[in-house]
This record gives sequence, structure tokens and C-alpha cells, in this order.
Amino acid sequence: MDKFIVIAGNIGAGKTTLVQILSEKLNFTPFYEPHEENPYLADFYENMTRWSFHSQAYFLTRRLKIHKELLTAEGSVVQDRSVYEDAEIFARNLYLQGDLSARDYGVYQDLYHILASLLPPPNLMVYLRATVDTLMDRIAKRGREYETGISREYLARLNSLYENWMNNFDQCPVLIINSDDLDLVSSSEHIEQVVRWVQNKLTGRTEVRL
Repeated sequence: MDKFIVIAGNIGAGKTTLVQILSEKLNFTPFYEPHEENPYLADFYENMTRWSFHSQAYFLTRRLKIHKELLTAEGSVVQDRSVYEDAEIFARNLYLQGDLSARDYGVYQDLYHILASLLPPPNLMVYLRATVDTLMDRIAKRGREYETGISREYLARLNSLYENWMNNFDQCPVLIINSDDLDLVSSSEHIEQVVRWVQNKLTGRTEVRL
């Protein structure tokens, strides 16, 4: 593996779109979120407190497997969401809202930190920042049935966790892009601009924090 980029961001921020763009424009191999259905998901939605640890442990295992696979890939790779977000954002949110006990959260964090310490960090973390209004609009437009119950409050909590995480993340360079006014679907100008930002950050030619 040459270069390793991770695309981070809240639900609806545009991560998958940016992964597709970078894979096409820079000839990076894309790695998307796991497609396998979480066997604990139905139980989790029935009783989050009972099944949150099991569900998060499954997601962590799948994400670590993908992380290992991409390290053996030829050329450069770009990943849609990483093992870091599972722990720093989603597991932490479950803990903060009381659906993951302090005991289970402690065990999960120990497991995450031990395993993550064995994995080489990315060369670049790209964080797509977006307001709740933007996220809600994009989620509504893509019309996924399982996302219909996502609330503004939930997205706002995740945004807060993302901002705190990015402010303290020091394992690799970070490129923060405000995506509210970016059209990465139909604007070739915006697409080329973001690709230049990523290339510049990877090569250290300029400091970009937007």
C-alpha cells in the first residue's frame, strides 16, 4: 500500500461520494463500509441497552478486518469511514445516552485501543463537516427507508462528537472541509477543487483547513 486516506463525517456528509471521486480521479482503490448485515441489529433496535455492546463489538470486528485488508492492497487506498469513528463517535454516543454501560464501554475501549495501536494510521484524514440542516436535507433526498427515523437531535450529538474528536486527533494530518456549499455530485469545479485540496495536503504543499 502506498497512500492511505480515510474519509470521515456524519451521516449524509458525502463520504461515499468523495471516496468515489478520489478513487476515479487519483486512481485510489476504494474501501466502503461493510455490506454484511449486523446479526445483532434487529435485537439492538428492540433493546439498545441490552445489545449495544454486542452490536458495537461486531462493527469493530468488521472494521478492523477491512483495515487489515486495505493494508495489503496494491497502490493507494481510500476508506469510507474508519475503525476510529466506530469507537470515538458511535460507541461513545451510545455510552453518553445511557445505552452502553460504563463497564461495557470500558471493555470496548480497552479492546479498541489495543487493536488500533497495532494498525498503521492513515496518511491523511479528511473530515467532511456539515450542519444539521445540510445533513437532514441530504438524508431526505437519498430516501433510504432505514434513515427516516434519524432526528436532528441525534445528528447534532454526533456533530458535537465529531468536532471534539477532530480537535484532538493527532495520528495523522487532517483536512477539514466545510461541505455545506459543495456540490460533489454535479459540479466539476467543486470536484476538482476538493481533489486539489487532498493532493496538496498529502504532499504537504499547503496547509488547508476550511
